[in-house]
Amino acid sequence: MIYFTLGLWILTALFILFEKNMVRIVIWLGLLSIIASLIFLLLGSPDVAMAEAVISIFTTTFFIVCFEKYFGLRNVPDLLKEEEEARKESIFKRAIFPLVFTLFLAAIFIYFIPQDDFNTYLKELYLTRFNRDVGGHNAVTSIYLGYRVYDTLLEALMLIIAAVAVRHMSHFSETTVSDGEHSELEKSGIALILLRLISPVIVIFGIYLVANGAITAGGGFQGGLAVAGFFICRFMVYNIYDVHIDKINKFEELIFVGIAVLAVLIVFQGTMSHWPPHIAPILQNIYLVLMNGLIGAKVACGFIILFYRYVAIERK
Repeated sequence: MIYFTLGLWILTALFILFEKNMVRIVIWLGLLSIIASLIFLLLGSPDVAMAEAVISIFTTTFFIVCFEKYFGLRNVPDLLKEEEEARKESIFKRAIFPLVFTLFLAAIFIYFIPQDDFNTYLKELYLTRFNRDVGGHNAVTSIYLGYRVYDTLLEALMLIIAAVAVRHMSHFSETTVSDGEHSELEKSGIALILLRLISPVIVIFGIYLVANGAITAGGGFQGGLAVAGFFICRFMVYNIYDVHIDKINKFEELIFVGIAVLAVLIVFQGTMSHWPPHIAPILQNIYLVLMNGLIGAKVACGFIILFYRYVAIERK
């Protein structure tokens, strides 16, 4: 099964190389990401698979809406001229060269793959000690909130930088509007009914993922994306424009400070290793739930800012 999925993954990548229509390329990229999430699941990483699938859905929808805005601002003659110029490009420039270059990079990668047996010491160390050192029953959550908390802090910082850049580099100076261009979904009764039905399920599922990240597959990142999805459905169904980006951005920055303080006080100082054995599991679970909650709120804020700035406000 894993080899069939990898083959399908490579085939999808080839379709992307030969495709010229930008909207279809985005669809193919979304499919590529979905296949990648299936590969992660088959390799035993359900948390990573879940995050990959949710990001694929979010980014694909995001790009399609942005293309809708872009093509809506362009004149039809200009678009036809661009399509005609694209057809005149040689097959070598359009497909053969990207394919050869990709195969060249793949050959370099394969050449430098270590031939010796992999050292699994670090993996075995994490899997055998994560419950005692960090707590929880989900190794992935314990690793990224314990052993790899440096990476988590840097990823959280990068998301804040992206949100701040979106806020300051936008063409539209306002950070909130009372109304704007409405979603095309209001013309489809079935779509509206489905979104109204799944919206409560999405937010409940997001809270569940955050609260149970230390126990089973899930965590702050996946749960935060689900909560952001609820606000996107809220906009699509009711055309609500009352989100204040500045306030959300400041709230996200405060959350990041809280994440950094928790990491410094508990993980960096080695506090967990000094907790009394009879209360250590309780305190560890409190730390994991609290940290997952902060990360979930921060991720939700970041993606809400991205969506509302470029899809809701900018469309006005």
